Amino acid sequence: MKIPSLLLLATVVLAPLSAVASELLVKFVGGIGAIPVSQGEGTAATATVVDRNNIRGVQAPGQPWAIADFKAVVMDNGRIRADGRGLVFAGGNTIGTALVVTPTGGTAGLKVFATLICENVPTFVQRNTTLAGVPLAANGDFKIDDMLSPPPLPRSSCATPVLLIRSTAGNLTWFAAGIQKF
Repeated sequence: MKIPSLLLLATVVLAPLSAVASELLVKFVGGIGAIPVSQGEGTAATATVVDRNNIRGVQAPGQPWAIADFKAVVMDNGRIRADGRGLVFAGGNTIGTALVVTPTGGTAGLKVFATLICENVPTFVQRNTTLAGVPLAANGDFKIDDMLSPPPLPRSSCATPVLLIRSTAGNLTWFAAGIQKF
């Protein structure tokens, strides 16, 4: 009789702990680097009009970017852990690095933050990590361990999530997007 009563006690004690434990909202494995222009119009060698590759209201960068490896998990309580490798320029004079050229001709590092957007039609809500960001190493590596603000929607309301890695500089452009793991 002691074993069933111990099981009952364990169930009663552990039930509240599981109720407060956060659950996985979405997982991302792999990433897509930013390409600033989604299409050009016209038949000439130089397009007469170009469409920027903005994602759910977030501006595209001026140069293309590539990312070698990316993994992220977002919990339903807003906790996010992201690990990026090789987020670098895919064009321009600093190709292959994550450094920008300063007005004096030197180079400087960038900082990045993450944005989760659950809505696939406007109005888009940007759920951001701390906007101060984390350092992007010269080789493009970064780690984010933070909370999203505002918190994400329940899983049933976040059916088409997009996770963007964005620059803290200028107009907060996106550099890479996570690929959702289904």
